[in-house]
Amino acid sequence: MTQTEAASDHTPAASQPATDMDVIVVGAGFAGMYLLHRLRGLGFRVQVMEAGSDVGGTWYWNRYPGARCDVESMQYSYQFDDDLQQEWEWSERYATQPEIIRYARHVADRFDLRRDIRFDCRVAAAHLDETQDVWRVTTEGGDTLTTRWFVMATGCLSSANMPDIPGVESFRGAIFHTGQWPHEDVDFTGKRVAVIGTGSSAIQSIPIIAEQAASLTVFQRTANYAIPARNRPLDPEDVARIKAHYGEMRAQAKKMPAGILFQANDVSARAVDDAERQARFEHRWQKGGLTFLGAFNDLLLDEKSNRYAADFVRNKIRKTVKDPKVAELLCPTNIIGCKRLCVDSGYYETFNRQNVHLVDISGSPIEALTESGLRTGGEEYAFDCIVFATGFDAMTGSLLRVDIRGSEGRPLAEKWQEGPKTYLGLMTAGFPNMFMVTGPGSPSVLTNMLPSVEQHAEFIADCIAHIAGNGLKRIEAEPEAEEAWVAHGDQVAGLTLRSTCSSWYVGANIPGKPRVFMPYIGGFPAYLDKCAEVVANGYEGFRLS
Repeated sequence: MTQTEAASDHTPAASQPATDMDVIVVGAGFAGMYLLHRLRGLGFRVQVMEAGSDVGGTWYWNRYPGARCDVESMQYSYQFDDDLQQEWEWSERYATQPEIIRYARHVADRFDLRRDIRFDCRVAAAHLDETQDVWRVTTEGGDTLTTRWFVMATGCLSSANMPDIPGVESFRGAIFHTGQWPHEDVDFTGKRVAVIGTGSSAIQSIPIIAEQAASLTVFQRTANYAIPARNRPLDPEDVARIKAHYGEMRAQAKKMPAGILFQANDVSARAVDDAERQARFEHRWQKGGLTFLGAFNDLLLDEKSNRYAADFVRNKIRKTVKDPKVAELLCPTNIIGCKRLCVDSGYYETFNRQNVHLVDISGSPIEALTESGLRTGGEEYAFDCIVFATGFDAMTGSLLRVDIRGSEGRPLAEKWQEGPKTYLGLMTAGFPNMFMVTGPGSPSVLTNMLPSVEQHAEFIADCIAHIAGNGLKRIEAEPEAEEAWVAHGDQVAGLTLRSTCSSWYVGANIPGKPRVFMPYIGGFPAYLDKCAEVVANGYEGFRLS
């Protein structure tokens, strides 16, 4: 009997009470959609619960001006169905949010996914009933469904971080957050606008807002590195060539640390003279995109090599921004790549505009919002609109905002109060039959998210089918395996420069959040090998019963 045949018989065993669903998945982004398709194909009854009104996940919510993917569109797509990847046509090197959301809707329609998705349905709680080995999932509307399997596919960057600044309720103008952007057009024409933050969403939105606003004031706590996107329409000949060899390209990409195929230079930045070093950096700068950090093989391992790259970018900023004082404020002082490297279209050039102003708040945080604007450093600023580009409670925020309780009623928030602990970023000990997609401890945000979520969805679906097909009903991460995986994650993180600064990778942007490097930095190939080994050894590190 195949796994599919085993899973397709939904009649509960005499010892197993009937449930409303076999699997409940929270989130209808790219992970949730593929999980639904995969599990439904295996014969399971699946219900997806989605807080938004449509599919798309992070791309449904993040629709701020200039929102665009920083992974090239020909690689940022599903690969589980060759007909799908052959028929879909991307228009640009880096896809915009509207184009990505059209793609998500196309996938939902093509595979008839919406009939098993409950939209405008936010999950409030999920409690394990140990007496019956079922999860009771409760929505904010008060509905409760029981399920044998519970999957959190809520994404790594989906809980918007709204800083606790006094006076927010007193501001008479409009307030926006880039991660919760309105679904209708926002017109900043003639407005006095403030943008708080200079992370990725700010770097993308600031040039667009500046073109509309009467005046734009950017409040910066920490300067960020940004590499030009060099975005352009896709060449039909290039697209045809890629599609003719898509399978080969996908296979090669999975051998790259970030799951993105590009030409890496396996040479140390220390091993060449200054002229060649500058030439290689310039080549990457002109090429554009995240692969700038592939100019040499030790930019994230060696401080001196990293300094070469950082100095190169800082000099580019100084040459681009005409006001020397503003240029210096925009020059980051930390390790390049330690925080998320940004990809921009005209960000630094925007500060040459007469209507754009930069305010450094590194030494004097924003004190309060007022009726007419905000106050910082004892100075009052008046605005019509304030945009918070203050990022997310990354990796764990969406997981902990749901009241999840496992064995003996223990809350997940209690277990993770000193930092998240998982086995492979897929399960956490004490929470049987509950999976996470790209949870802390998986490569997730350090990789191309599409192949990462596909791999997780396939692992989870195959695991559930294995349990069902072998007369079992429960799987749980073993505490010893979890501790060993966490220790391994800490060890490899300590070998790189990425864990050395205050970034959202370690939760530094959220007051009181434990400082733990959350994603697995050992690389996508090593992670794939580990997962394959675990399965080959009978789901080693998991307790099946």
